[in-house]
Amino acid sequence: MKKHWDNPIEHVMPEHTRVPASVQIGNVTVAPATVLAPMAGVTDTVFRRFIRNASVFSAAPDHASVEDAVSNQQSGCGLIMTEFTSADGLSRMRESKRKRYLTFYDDEHPIAAQLFGSNPQTLAEAALIVEETGFDIVDLNLGCPAKRVVSCNGGSGLLRDLPLIGEIFRAVRAAVRIPFTVKFRLGWNDNHIVCVPLARLAEDSGLNAVSLHARTREQGYAGQARWEHIAEVKAGVRIPVIGNGDVRTPEDACALVAKTGCDAVMIGRAAPANPWIFRQIAQYTATGRYDVPTGRDRYRMIRTYFQMLVDESNPEAPGKMKQFASWFTHGVPGSATLRKSIYEARSGAAILDAVDRFFSREGLAVQAGADPEQGMPHPGRVYDRVSSVDDPISSLTVCD
Repeated sequence: MKKHWDNPIEHVMPEHTRVPASVQIGNVTVAPATVLAPMAGVTDTVFRRFIRNASVFSAAPDHASVEDAVSNQQSGCGLIMTEFTSADGLSRMRESKRKRYLTFYDDEHPIAAQLFGSNPQTLAEAALIVEETGFDIVDLNLGCPAKRVVSCNGGSGLLRDLPLIGEIFRAVRAAVRIPFTVKFRLGWNDNHIVCVPLARLAEDSGLNAVSLHARTREQGYAGQARWEHIAEVKAGVRIPVIGNGDVRTPEDACALVAKTGCDAVMIGRAAPANPWIFRQIAQYTATGRYDVPTGRDRYRMIRTYFQMLVDESNPEAPGKMKQFASWFTHGVPGSATLRKSIYEARSGAAILDAVDRFFSREGLAVQAGADPEQGMPHPGRVYDRVSSVDDPISSLTVCD
């Protein structure tokens, strides 16, 4: 998958349009109306809680702990979603093993679990497991373009079979009482655009909301997201429509709402590189301005997330830290040296030490009594508009 956006369009703040304060999905209130997209290899429980806490801006104490409870409205992210999980695997595995895939904490509510698969009955059984585990929403993945998923007729592979999608919708809807949503793409390719009839099928089947990534499966992550199709879906159904694709900045989020009338905005690739994006959108919606992270903020962001991974005692923590290193350090002067040190380290503790040493040399790890163990500080100066300061938006290889 592509690691960057193709010739991204620079949007300006629409004069009268803002991201909605909330959206109602069944009995779940999503406030503000922003959603962290499900991303394979990214949105595990550590990253979700990190986003929930990392978005706290200047209203938070300088030494707020990442364990402190943070509400959705404080964080700026109204709904978080899990990585997609195979319905086939979930229905077969032991209950003890399911916890690895379905673990979440109280401060993650509201939270949606995303499933993929192609068998209606298996998906219904998996959705019931999701409900019984305590998730607020169950979501069906009809958007992933990865070959390994499509080859099993999952993800965007199902876009070629609307009758089967209808069977899945009806089976899952009959199995669970919690809100049921679907995330999909425009269609298989430009000759097979099915987003409007699919959205209508979802509404007729009793689903509570739809999310549209405005690209085809064939398009992958290339080219521009075609927001005009989100507008067509919004005009075609009465249930909430969540827009997704090419939202990199608060200006983009407001422009998406202005151009499509969508009820909420979903953020994917921008979130891991700029964990402040949700807070920035909320701040921009309220004031027309938003905080830009300083070098010190970026240090404490990296240090906090890496420490959370270590604290989980997960043997995969060093690999995860290396995975995120290039995303978190993009735009940091001299960051190639830091990434080299991280990639060469053999343990989580060694990686943390490399981060501390690098930022200490830069004079950022010791400014103003910074204590990286105490979590995220408030961002620095306020700008009328984000420029290229610290290049807060990076490029990722994720499935969103």
